Amino acid sequence: MDKIGIFYGSTTGNTAEVAKMIAEQLGVADADVHDVAETAPSAVAPYSLIILGSSTWGDGDLQDDFSDFLDGLAAVDLKGKRVAIFGCGDESMTDTFCNAVGTIYKRMQPTGATFVGSFNTDGYEFNHSDAVVDGKAEGLLIDQVNHPEITAERVKEWCAELKA
Repeated sequence: MDKIGIFYGSTTGNTAEVAKMIAEQLGVADADVHDVAETAPSAVAPYSLIILGSSTWGDGDLQDDFSDFLDGLAAVDLKGKRVAIFGCGDESMTDTFCNAVGTIYKRMQPTGATFVGSFNTDGYEFNHSDAVVDGKAEGLLIDQVNHPEITAERVKEWCAELKA
C-alpha cells in the first residue's frame, strides 16, 4: 500500500479545500496533508505517492508558495516514487486554464518520478492549457469558481483511478 503525501499551495483556500477532498477520498491522514508555505521539499521523502497541487494565477503562473516549494523539489531525486498533480483554475482564463499543472509536470520531469493521474477535462471549456498533452490533462483540473458543482465527482473519479 502506498504511503500518500499531499502537498498544496493555496492563496484563496480553493486548492486547500480540494486537497482535503482528495485526502478524504484516499484515506490520507491530516498529518500527511501539507501546506507548502510551511513545508520543506524534503518532507516528500517518506511517501511513495506524492500528490502535488497548485492554483494558477495571473498569466498562468504557479501559486507563490508553490513556486518556491517546486524550486527545491525539482532538485530532489524521486526515482521509485509516483507523482500525481492537481490544480485549480478559472476556465474564463481561456488561454491559461490550470497552467500550473503543466508547469509542475514539466519541471518535475528531471526528478525521475513516475507520473500517474492524467485525467479528462470534461465539463470545462477553454482554448488552451499547458496541462493538456495529446488531449488529456497531466492531472486533475478543477474550477471551483465557475463549476463547483462538478468538483466532488471529478475528485472521486480521479482518486478511484489513483487507487487502481
